[in-house]
Amino acid sequence: QVQLVESGGGLVQAGGSLRLSCAASGRTFSNYVMGWFRQAPGKEREFVAGISRSGGTTWYTDSLKGRFTISRDNAMSTVVLQMNSLKPEDTAVYYCAADWRPADYARSAREFAYWGQGTQVTVSS
Repeated sequence: QVQLVESGGGLVQAGGSLRLSCAASGRTFSNYVMGWFRQAPGKEREFVAGISRSGGTTWYTDSLKGRFTISRDNAMSTVVLQMNSLKPEDTAVYYCAADWRPADYARSAREFAYWGQGTQVTVSS
């Protein structure tokens, strides 16, 4: 198993930036495809961004491309989501996810077995 702990959430004004981090422990981090998801109140959990085991391939939900950037440091067992030009509709709990099975471009929450506890991001208008 792998354990995931997110950090970096908080309250930010519209147009601002936040940097979310996810620290992994327990297994060889580089074996895992990593993803970020988010869930707003009353809505389903949605895919935000994914990154391949090596970090060489990234993919995003189309509406967020250009504002959000995912990266990973396999030596430090961390994955980062840099969020810029934040909007009130980005308000949600953000979750880090991992799994050793998926191919690149995995987008479904069902493809990820391991999840962090989530970190709240609130964007004020």
